Amino acid sequence: MANVVVVYHSGYGHTQRMAQSVARGARAELIAIDADGNLPEGGWEALAAADAIIMGSPTYMGSVSWQFKKFADASSKPWFSQQWKDKLAAGFTNSAGMNGDKLSTLHYLFTLSMQHGMIWVSQGLMPSNTKAAQRDDVNYLVSYSGAIAQSPSDASANEMLPGDLETARLFGERVAEVAAKFKG
Repeated sequence: MANVVVVYHSGYGHTQRMAQSVARGARAELIAIDADGNLPEGGWEALAAADAIIMGSPTYMGSVSWQFKKFADASSKPWFSQQWKDKLAAGFTNSAGMNGDKLSTLHYLFTLSMQHGMIWVSQGLMPSNTKAAQRDDVNYLVSYSGAIAQSPSDASANEMLPGDLETARLFGERVAEVAAKFKG
């Protein structure tokens, strides 16, 4: 079994619920980036020991939150020693808008991963894009790059759609399966 870690920042709880679903699917350790952009004690060590790192951030103003960006900038230390090179990487995000420029956030996470020499794992789910599709279907928002979710700006984290959370869980499961194959 591969060692998978989910590192994420959540401003209002929506991305945390996604992270929990991803972690459940991957049987992964959760590491929350706090409101000041810092990892908890042992966080950097857990990332160093991981076979796969799944990163998550809400989409704010078309990119990751400043707290996630602070974490990303601090990852220059593991970058310098190539500590994450050849680890698997994947990403997820949530925003209030149906589009919300979530792809920009996934591109940011992808680019960060490429800077570290990591190997990106895609969503791997077929889209729910037929006339019969319902908003609560898996991968209804149709992302191939990573898991995405949409939460209305006036909805609590408890009101997230089960289809988005199931998409996140299946995404975590996929990353863990790919990591197990790589670990071989």
